[in-house]
Amino acid sequence: MAVPVLKDIVRQHAEAAAHLWNVYDWHLLNPDDNPDMDEERIGRLIERLDAHLDGLRIAGADGIAIAEDRYAEFPVAGELFVLRMLQPEAFGLQIADLEIDGVRAYLAAKIG
Repeated sequence: MAVPVLKDIVRQHAEAAAHLWNVYDWHLLNPDDNPDMDEERIGRLIERLDAHLDGLRIAGADGIAIAEDRYAEFPVAGELFVLRMLQPEAFGLQIADLEIDGVRAYLAAKIG
């Protein structure tokens, strides 16, 4: 018996992951602008971002379809980042494993 996918919950995972990516990337670009974002908080943010991506991955094809819908509606960096992280070649990648400059270059090339 197939496990049902709760699409509203999966959509929330996609939205939260996109938002958290934007927060994380902004902080990396502007580390002195938010003194409250210490290493502990950054660590928690990364854990939350990874968890939301895992929620989308667990949803399988439905997770990818929802991420595609979010990107079609909002073709911006956060949504594209989420969609890219759901591709087979990104399977198992964690945020800590990413080469951030490469991620930014990919997003800039695709979004313009």
